[in-house]
Amino acid sequence: MTLVDAIRMFPDDAAAEAWFVERRWPDGPHCPHCGSTEVLSGAKHATMPYRCRGKACRKRFSVRTKTVMDSSNVGYQKWALALFLFATSLKGVSSMKLHRDLGVTQKTAWFMAHRIRDAWTDHGEPFDGPVEADETYMGGKRKNMPLAKRAYLTSRGTDGKTAVAGVKDRATKQVRAQVVEHTDKATLQGFVLRNAAPDAKVYTDDASAYHGLPRDREAVNHSVFEYVRGQAHTNGIESFWSMLKRGYYGTFHHMSAKHLGRYVSEFAGRHNVRPLDTIDQLRSMVRGMEGRVLRYRDLVR
Repeated sequence: MTLVDAIRMFPDDAAAEAWFVERRWPDGPHCPHCGSTEVLSGAKHATMPYRCRGKACRKRFSVRTKTVMDSSNVGYQKWALALFLFATSLKGVSSMKLHRDLGVTQKTAWFMAHRIRDAWTDHGEPFDGPVEADETYMGGKRKNMPLAKRAYLTSRGTDGKTAVAGVKDRATKQVRAQVVEHTDKATLQGFVLRNAAPDAKVYTDDASAYHGLPRDREAVNHSVFEYVRGQAHTNGIESFWSMLKRGYYGTFHHMSAKHLGRYVSEFAGRHNVRPLDTIDQLRSMVRGMEGRVLRYRDLVR
């Protein structure tokens, strides 16, 4: 699916709205407030064309309600094209690109981008494995940091950076990653245990934080230049880190620690839908949009 195909598919707001309705409610609209299927359609309301007929509810709603598009004044066509750009841009989409391509302000584009990233947050079941586990650090190179920031950093290369833990399931090629406050044993092992099934084989490097992990574990020792030993390696999750960092340096140039979790969710979500056709990627994103409401005041707080 090309950009030209996307523009033909979403020629105007009406076509895009109909597509969102079909994707969200394939069996017909239902109330996002109470779940009732007794819905009055075609209400003469500028932004809320549906009304719940349930006696205890009676609320108006639209296909935006209780999704990442909730309360947005941006047209459906621009939302659909934004989803397309996110799905097809391997190294991410900056708010400046959305601003130029969609004809919205940079502030609006930035807000839209973070809302879409929220739709990719994954809280799925633990991976059956084999699973690779690793951590990385985000925050730019020390030589490029302001002198004021460098002044209070210690000599450790990871000082002043934000840690991200990740796992990759070799069987499904799925990735799960999140920002972590610490890289101690309790934090990293807790993350692995939440995301690797009890009988999953786990591969890590020889970091002390993984010692004693209550899983069947094998490790490679990078400190002695051992990167592969039989089936033991972490090359899969490290390739994901490479893509994340290429986005950092090549697209965004900076990801604040405050919002880093959403950027990580974006890259993990896009990685996980890569095997799908673009139209199926868009459908997957729409499913993730439901129930994710992000207010601007909460984003900047």
